[in-house]
Amino acid sequence: MRLKRLALAAPILLAAAQPVDSQNVPAPPAIGYADLVDLALAAPVVAHVRVEEADALSAREAPSVPPGHRRFLIEARVLALIRGEGGLAPRVSYLVDIPLDARGRARVRERTEFLVLAQRAPGRPGELRLVAPDAQLAFAPETAERLRSILRESLGADAPPRIVGLGRAFHVPGSLPGESETQIFLQTADNRPISLSVLRRPGEQPRWSVALGEMVDEAARPPLPGTLLWYRLACTLPPALPPQSVGEATPDEARAIAADYRLVIARLGPCGRLRPRR
Repeated sequence: MRLKRLALAAPILLAAAQPVDSQNVPAPPAIGYADLVDLALAAPVVAHVRVEEADALSAREAPSVPPGHRRFLIEARVLALIRGEGGLAPRVSYLVDIPLDARGRARVRERTEFLVLAQRAPGRPGELRLVAPDAQLAFAPETAERLRSILRESLGADAPPRIVGLGRAFHVPGSLPGESETQIFLQTADNRPISLSVLRRPGEQPRWSVALGEMVDEAARPPLPGTLLWYRLACTLPPALPPQSVGEATPDEARAIAADYRLVIARLGPCGRLRPRR
């Protein structure tokens, strides 16, 4: 192991790395769709790699390691580049913190394959920095394909923008008792329009939809779970409307808007993150 690569770990001291021999480390926690999107959108580099060397660092070399973990310096062969403008060196190195097993040991086996979500180390070709402590994922073909799908959707011309807040909301009663329409405007990072609509008709289930544009038409539908638009809504919208969204509404209109917004939140369902956000 060429320890000059330790430059990619800011406060780590340069010293001989200590190989660790141990039992299997604990299984990594499950990861859901929203977790994959969180990591994928933050990662300029996504690669499928195979470990060639893995050296465990001592406590002196890695004083900032969280309790219950051991830091490893990994050198790996790139098997496939899923995302990475400008390409990537065929061999990369990075640091990762591995949880200890019940015996207080950890190990990364050579030839193990991972999906790594990372940034390039400035000025150091071939060195990566994981975008999160858990951004080294066990390789599985289905996980790789989900990442490819997320990245394709996020880079498309019609990709939904990031939602940064809630705008004004309006409620209009219909001509029949029990008929109404609510429209709630969302604020986005690039000022592209997104709005939620809830339509109620007598004797029918309420219908809600999301529109990406100025106009709302009959073709608008709710987003499918496991899509980027669903993620943007389910993982961003607050559980209740802020007061300013209904500041121009009458008390009755405000109550109707709040009820329709609760319906949208319930129909979206939970975001489903399984990993803690860092």
